[in-house]
Amino acid sequence: MSARRVGLVGARGHTGRELLRLIGERDDLDLVFASSREWAGRPVAEMAPEITNGLDFEALSPDDVAARKVDAVILALPNGAAAPFVAAIADDCVIVDLSADYRFDEAWTYGLPEIYGRDSLIGARRIANPGCYATAGQLAIAPLRGQLDGDVHVFGVSGYSGAGTTPSRKNDTEALADNLMPYALSGHLHEQEMARHAGETVRFTPHVAAFFRGIVATTHLTLKTAMSADAVRALYEQAYAGEALIRVIADIPEVRDGARQPGAVVGGFAVGADGHRLVVVSALDNLLKGAAVQAMQNLTLALGLPEGRYRPSPL
Repeated sequence: MSARRVGLVGARGHTGRELLRLIGERDDLDLVFASSREWAGRPVAEMAPEITNGLDFEALSPDDVAARKVDAVILALPNGAAAPFVAAIADDCVIVDLSADYRFDEAWTYGLPEIYGRDSLIGARRIANPGCYATAGQLAIAPLRGQLDGDVHVFGVSGYSGAGTTPSRKNDTEALADNLMPYALSGHLHEQEMARHAGETVRFTPHVAAFFRGIVATTHLTLKTAMSADAVRALYEQAYAGEALIRVIADIPEVRDGARQPGAVVGGFAVGADGHRLVVVSALDNLLKGAAVQAMQNLTLALGLPEGRYRPSPL
């Protein structure tokens, strides 16, 4: 089978850079365009030496993208920017959208294969890629869905790459030095996303810190039936058995356990004296399992290709 033809819109950002690397490492995918207004006219290999086909960055409109004959388009755009591209692209072309724009749309497939399965992704044409915090939180919640009582509380801390490349206080290293910056104290999109897909009431508070990449999410849950820490851990091991990208450990995961890694680590499993109060910690890389690696999983499943093996990011 010849390589599937793929286009990338929004190639300049941190996630776009990782997507270029991941596409370039596969023999069964052929990148045929990479759209970036800021880098238009420059060789893609200047940013991503993994792309060796002589491609240049282009500034492409939605109609330009629609005119290209590709099997799939990855949209790595800011929230609110995807709709014109989605409207223009043919129905039989796979779209994987990394923004939050379609994560609440029933017509789109929500792509977190370790939790919601792979069957719905096979042959899917419109796929909403989950958010980074939302992935970390749902991995901590999913094995206990239906066994929880009351609200789930998630305390999340991310590296400043999660704030993107547009300058702001949340990616200003001087403002972040010796600091931990809370933001979006109520109603964050990832809070709504976790609640919708996990089927639980979620309270989430994000923070950004001075490290570049990685996320740690500390999740507080209340069990309907008292359990021991060992029993809880066994449930998580069973839930993620055979999942190459999810590692369950007894120790408490830290940011460095997830940073640059293609998958996620879930652990801690501290149970209160009453057997009902549980704390689970998850760690992942916001640019990888929180974005680019997850997008590649969703893309390959939709195209009928092997998910593949992912290595730590050298970037």
